[in-house]
Amino acid sequence: MDRISVEGRKFVDNFGRTRIFNGVNYCDKGEYNGWGVPRTFHLNGDKDSENLVRELSENGFNIIRLGVTWAAIEPEPNRYDEEYINRIEDFANLCEKYGIYFYLDLHQDLYGGPSDAGDGAPLWACMPDGAKFKPVKFVWAEGYFFRKAVHRCFDNFWANKEYDGIGIQTRFLNMWTHLAERFKDHPALFGFDLFNEPFLGSSGGKVFRKLILNLVKTVLTDKRCKKLWMIKQLVTGNAIRVLEPFNDPSLFRKVTSAGDKLVKKFDEEVYSDFISTAAKTVRDVTDNGIIIMENSYYSNLGIPYCAKAVNYNGVREKNLCYTPHAYDLMVDTPAYKYASDSRVWSIFSEQKKSADRLNVPLMVGEWGGHSDGTEWLSHINFLLDKFDENQWSHTYWSFYNGMFTSPISQSLVRSVPVAVCGTIEKYYSDRENNAFVLEFNQEKDFDVPTVIYAHKEIENIETDGEYIILPIADTPHSRIEIKTSIGKHKVIVSFK
Repeated sequence: MDRISVEGRKFVDNFGRTRIFNGVNYCDKGEYNGWGVPRTFHLNGDKDSENLVRELSENGFNIIRLGVTWAAIEPEPNRYDEEYINRIEDFANLCEKYGIYFYLDLHQDLYGGPSDAGDGAPLWACMPDGAKFKPVKFVWAEGYFFRKAVHRCFDNFWANKEYDGIGIQTRFLNMWTHLAERFKDHPALFGFDLFNEPFLGSSGGKVFRKLILNLVKTVLTDKRCKKLWMIKQLVTGNAIRVLEPFNDPSLFRKVTSAGDKLVKKFDEEVYSDFISTAAKTVRDVTDNGIIIMENSYYSNLGIPYCAKAVNYNGVREKNLCYTPHAYDLMVDTPAYKYASDSRVWSIFSEQKKSADRLNVPLMVGEWGGHSDGTEWLSHINFLLDKFDENQWSHTYWSFYNGMFTSPISQSLVRSVPVAVCGTIEKYYSDRENNAFVLEFNQEKDFDVPTVIYAHKEIENIETDGEYIILPIADTPHSRIEIKTSIGKHKVIVSFK
């Protein structure tokens, strides 16, 4: 497989082609959590796994954000579970077989520990300073909001508190050294996502309280919040409509601004140093793979991300990208059909500013949601169109069994430019005319073609280049390869 690197604001392969990645999260959160609840996915190089990866490839997915946990990799201090790591490698080998890139995501939610929703760190690495882990009562993320055990675990991680004479963060980085050694030469490796949604710790609890107080203040004082109307919705059983005023991005941002200072302090004084140290840990092993920067949990709401670009030994990392996460307030609820295009896009617009500041490519690391019915698909299509407009790659959260027979497949299985010989001017799905359009400027001659994944049976292709259509297995999908010369080009793929 081609080696992927960063050139300016885009991903390129070793031929110099611009690469776009259409992907999905596949996250193994461990076999059991502290309450003995079995998890969903397991990484095996078996027939079921092969069928999964093959199906992803046939449906146009060319990258997987492969989530694994510290708890599974290092269940006891200094003892790495090589059998588990072998299973990760088996899965990575399947990715290579079917032409899908992967990037390793050290996943965590609520740090870890015995919580219904927590995963990530092994129990021995949880240092709650006597505070008790508690089961979830309301929403999975409540531990971030007001659970002292979660806060103290993060505080001690960022402070590198010692466990048996060695700092807990140091142990985490040693684990990354071990992983990097194993995967440094893997042909399908895209990069290293060093820490999922870093959380602030105790100051994160302060952010939550500030947000709630600011929400109440805004509802009481801002004229855009019609209080009598909101009360009527509550008493008539339409509580979900109370959030409608916050479809206004400026009103939503007015509330979330309460967390700006604390998030900025964490990003600049804690996370920046951590991510640079973690990146150096990997780079001491290999120069292969892209270093991935994530925003903190609260920046999922559009609070500005302020971390500095990865820099170590006085040198800025050249193969660096930013993978923000963003969700609507309705995600993980039956009300996802009410997800607001304007509200979510205001979050992504803020995150675009961060990519601009860092001068790196943006790949959306987590986004989306699903619900009953199909009303919500317009929101999914809106976001995909916006990603295309900005030439952003993405990994949808997340794969689930039956995804390709569910309504979401109508949106996620789509035509995309895979590799483009030159600079992309624009590409988009023309749903009205049942077509896909790509425009690009080719600045030099290439020995390899431009490649487009086509998700439907093709009726006609308009292009000034020579092309071939390569069917994909026993499906209506195909791979279009186009040879063009120096100059501007437009390709229109019309579907039956």
